[in-house]
Amino acid sequence: MRYVTPGKNRRMRDMRTLRLVMHARTRQPMLLLGEREGDRCVPVFLRGPQATVIAEGQRHEGDPMLPMDVLVPVVTGLGHTLDAVEFTALTDGVFVAVLVFDGDTRIEVLASDALAVAVREGLPIRMAEQILDEVGQPISELFPEGAQAPPEKQIDAFREFLDDVTPDDFRKP
Repeated sequence: MRYVTPGKNRRMRDMRTLRLVMHARTRQPMLLLGEREGDRCVPVFLRGPQATVIAEGQRHEGDPMLPMDVLVPVVTGLGHTLDAVEFTALTDGVFVAVLVFDGDTRIEVLASDALAVAVREGLPIRMAEQILDEVGQPISELFPEGAQAPPEKQIDAFREFLDDVTPDDFRKP
């Protein structure tokens, strides 16, 4: 576990989950994140157990607890808050993700784990604008009828994109 100091000049963009899909060639799960205010999206490859947690969606009172669900009650019990998840960098094709506690304490975790916690708890997901500038893809190109188009059309368009993309496509040249 590594504590991370927030970058003073790092601009963050609010993100939303668009789709959880399976990469056609590798059969690896991927979560597509899109800007809340903007047209770019970024696919994040996941580990299987975290993809399963994400597929369950946001946790509601009375739902059985999943492994990721114990974090927030423990943090709250210790007198702290878990505020958000941030993607701060992309290094050699691997996202650097942090959990943000009490507004300014950041702890680096695996991107899959960060997303699983964020989705289950309904936490804000933020991404450094530098990442979006580097690897963001226009949603309008992936989903010509927009992210609000019927899911079948979105999935067909996204599958065409996935047929040719690999994790290496998101490494720095």
